[in-house]
Amino acid sequence: MTADSGADVVDLGKARSARTESADPTADQSADRAPHGSAGESSDSRPDTPVSESDDDRPVMVDSPEPTGPGLMDRIRAAKRRDVIPAWARSKPEFLDALGWLAGHTGHSLAFHAVRLPLYAGTLAARAPVGVARFIGGSLRWVADAEGEPVRLAAVRREDAADYLKLSRQRDARVRMRGILFTLALIVGPAAALALYVLAPGWLLAVAVAATVAAFGFAGAPADRPVITRAVVNAEVEKLTSTIVERALGALGHAEINKALGKGGDGIKFPAPITRDGPGWRADVDLPYGVTVADILDRRERLASGLRRPLGCVWPEPVPDEHAGRMVLWVGDKALNKVPPAVWPLAKNGAASLFKPLPFGTDQRGRRVDVTLMYDNLLVGAMPGMGKTFSLRTPLLAAALDPLAELLVWELKGTGDLDPIGKKVAADYGSGPDDATCAAALDSIRYVHADLERRAKVIASLPKDKCPENKVTPALAGNRSLGLHPLVLAIDECQELFANETYGKEAGALCTAIIKRGRALGVILLLATQRPDRDSLPTAISASVGMRFCLRVMGQTENDMILGTSMYKNGIRATSFTRSDKGIGYLAGAADDPQIVRTYYVDNPAADLICDRARQARIKAGTLTGMAAGQTPERRETADTLLDDIAAVVPGDEPKVWSEAVVDRLAELRPEVYGPWAEMEPKAKAEQLTTALKPYRIRTQQISRRIDGERVNKRGIVRADITTAITERDKKRDAS
Repeated sequence: MTADSGADVVDLGKARSARTESADPTADQSADRAPHGSAGESSDSRPDTPVSESDDDRPVMVDSPEPTGPGLMDRIRAAKRRDVIPAWARSKPEFLDALGWLAGHTGHSLAFHAVRLPLYAGTLAARAPVGVARFIGGSLRWVADAEGEPVRLAAVRREDAADYLKLSRQRDARVRMRGILFTLALIVGPAAALALYVLAPGWLLAVAVAATVAAFGFAGAPADRPVITRAVVNAEVEKLTSTIVERALGALGHAEINKALGKGGDGIKFPAPITRDGPGWRADVDLPYGVTVADILDRRERLASGLRRPLGCVWPEPVPDEHAGRMVLWVGDKALNKVPPAVWPLAKNGAASLFKPLPFGTDQRGRRVDVTLMYDNLLVGAMPGMGKTFSLRTPLLAAALDPLAELLVWELKGTGDLDPIGKKVAADYGSGPDDATCAAALDSIRYVHADLERRAKVIASLPKDKCPENKVTPALAGNRSLGLHPLVLAIDECQELFANETYGKEAGALCTAIIKRGRALGVILLLATQRPDRDSLPTAISASVGMRFCLRVMGQTENDMILGTSMYKNGIRATSFTRSDKGIGYLAGAADDPQIVRTYYVDNPAADLICDRARQARIKAGTLTGMAAGQTPERRETADTLLDDIAAVVPGDEPKVWSEAVVDRLAELRPEVYGPWAEMEPKAKAEQLTTALKPYRIRTQQISRRIDGERVNKRGIVRADITTAITERDKKRDAS
């Protein structure tokens, strides 16, 4: 190319150098690069030179060329240490349970074979002749070197004379040596047997004969008919491997999983080895990017099919303290609902303390799960027939075994499932869905709510060295003079009360107050419902309960009403349980993370025996009170004061008054009874008073008042109606 052709000549070496410098992140970006002229020459003096890119236009390196992230010590501190000693070996109950199981297994095997010893002996004696024949034949073949014959014949077929002669010489040497040994055995053996017969004691001779017969009997046994049968038949379960897990995940039909398992995909990651964990296998799995554990829970049935295991064996769980794609897959040897239920540890003997962990059930691995009722409350929810009442009865029986605890039990289904506790131990008890039982339950709730105020005053009056944390302690509970013993209020089928038109709103408000204030005061509320919706279970209650147990439910709303908001979204789904999973549910609040728990099964006869033991312990401690002791419950003495209270707060010179004003005055008069009413909205206050007056046949009406020159109409009462109702009530009392 000529110089006058109109083309520019480019120095490729300088161009490459310039690109290298511009790509160097350590280069001085502010330096004035001048490919033409000196470094001190300004750009203005070189108008033909292209203007260099500004700092804003230069490409910025996003990824550092050096690896970044936590240092060595940070990674060591963040690493999870696996247990040196397994959890079952560190827990005394689990260790004793394992020893008991091992002892039972060994004892069963010994007994099984001991019973069959005569059969074994006869079988061995019958097979001994065949064993003798096999021994003699085997010995002669050994002496004749019969095992080398196929090799020698092969050399003959190949016509390999040298190889055959070498093998023949080897055979002759073997036969010579073995023949000598066989001859010596024929001489020494009978002589030793004769000496044993003449000189040995009878027991040794018997042992020798038995051992010889047994040895020949085992030698004569057919390969497919062993002498000794198995005492225990082990269930053969396929070992869980990464290949099986990947195969199962690939069968779910999830696009991102299929992409990861496909050609060029990253595959499935396993951050820890697959190990045995109790009666099953545990696999820690990092799902592909964008896949959450909730996606797997939605396809649990397909996952079980991919693993070729029953649905009750497959339990995928999220790991709350890890990312949303970390899953723990536990695959049991048997379906959880097929495993025999464990025996409640307190069923036969032992006492309980509500201040200590109480046995509630077992997890999938068969490990014991405890709950601590003191300073907490419990809400149990499920569909009908899934074990809700039995789940409530377990902590109630534990409370009954604490002699210090006062029980108020209300079973609003009417079937008498809690009769053993209510009639033998409880201070107050009722059964049935009728209005009378609901009214009595409300009276009991009022009694508990009123006792909160008394307990708070007692705790406030105690010196700090006796009550440093301003809450009930075991020492304070044991001092009966203080009246700070544990107070347990249990309501089964609580939807019957909360949905009651007459008593529901007040009961909901009082229970909410009990939940919020009762924890530090030694008051425990246990609720169970089969209809967890807003009408049957006030949202204030479902939002405040600290411990929840949810068995099988049908939908997301019911799931989150029991377990808490967003639990369904986070993969904690009681909707995944089947109809055969009775007594199996999610327990939230007892530990850091929700747990799958199978509650202990205590039937009615067993509950009767436990309550008999609890009653005797209370009689011995002098703490049997209320209905169980044949006394009138305290709630009966404090009930039916509404009319008198209204008459006290509404003076005679005020013929009509708005309902909300009456409620505020009642709260000032008896804050322990009417305090929750005063916390309601004005309209709700009026509705509450209207509902409370219905049993007395008193109706509220619109009352008009002039406020700031304007007429305001609100619901209210007429004082004359109150006085008339009081007069009629007193007449009935006098007549009786």
